[in-house]
Amino acid sequence: MRLEGGATPNALLGLLSLGPMSGYDIRQLISQSIGHFWSESYGQIYPGLKRLAAAGLVAKKTERGKGSPDRHVYSLTAEGREQLRRWLKLPVAKEVPRNELLLKLFFGAQVSPNVSREHVQGYLELHQRELKTYEAIAKRLRKEEADDPQLPFWLMTLNMGRHRSRAMVKWCRETLAELEELERRKKGGT
Repeated sequence: MRLEGGATPNALLGLLSLGPMSGYDIRQLISQSIGHFWSESYGQIYPGLKRLAAAGLVAKKTERGKGSPDRHVYSLTAEGREQLRRWLKLPVAKEVPRNELLLKLFFGAQVSPNVSREHVQGYLELHQRELKTYEAIAKRLRKEEADDPQLPFWLMTLNMGRHRSRAMVKWCRETLAELEELERRKKGGT
């Protein structure tokens, strides 16, 4: 079965494989886990859940609360779990990344090298912060989720982020040195 909506429905199925959740719960989990490499907005989550329910891939249960809005909790059906497994076996689609920093750097001759240097410095600081965040997440996961069978897979995805951020820190430092040399040559008139 081909699901409409790109990878969003499959991401939702994957998240629901961890346990029943509301759309709000899903969004919170995304920000605490896969949000480092995958993004889903409420505008994608709620229509996606509705389509998955209509297709019989998730079941919806309404929890009524006194003095609060109804809470709709979704859980994976057997058909949904099978769909998730089929999707997991498919080859990964190639994606063309969009990176505004690289776009601005590509056209960097139009401004002073100092402008590009400021952008790269900000990117360096971002990845240095991310490295600290990844380390804290890894420590927390090893402590709180030691017995979860998903832990090795969570750590694998986390390690991709750590390796990427380390590589970005290295690239930023090399690029900053090149930009400083360009600025020196520009000031020196050579």
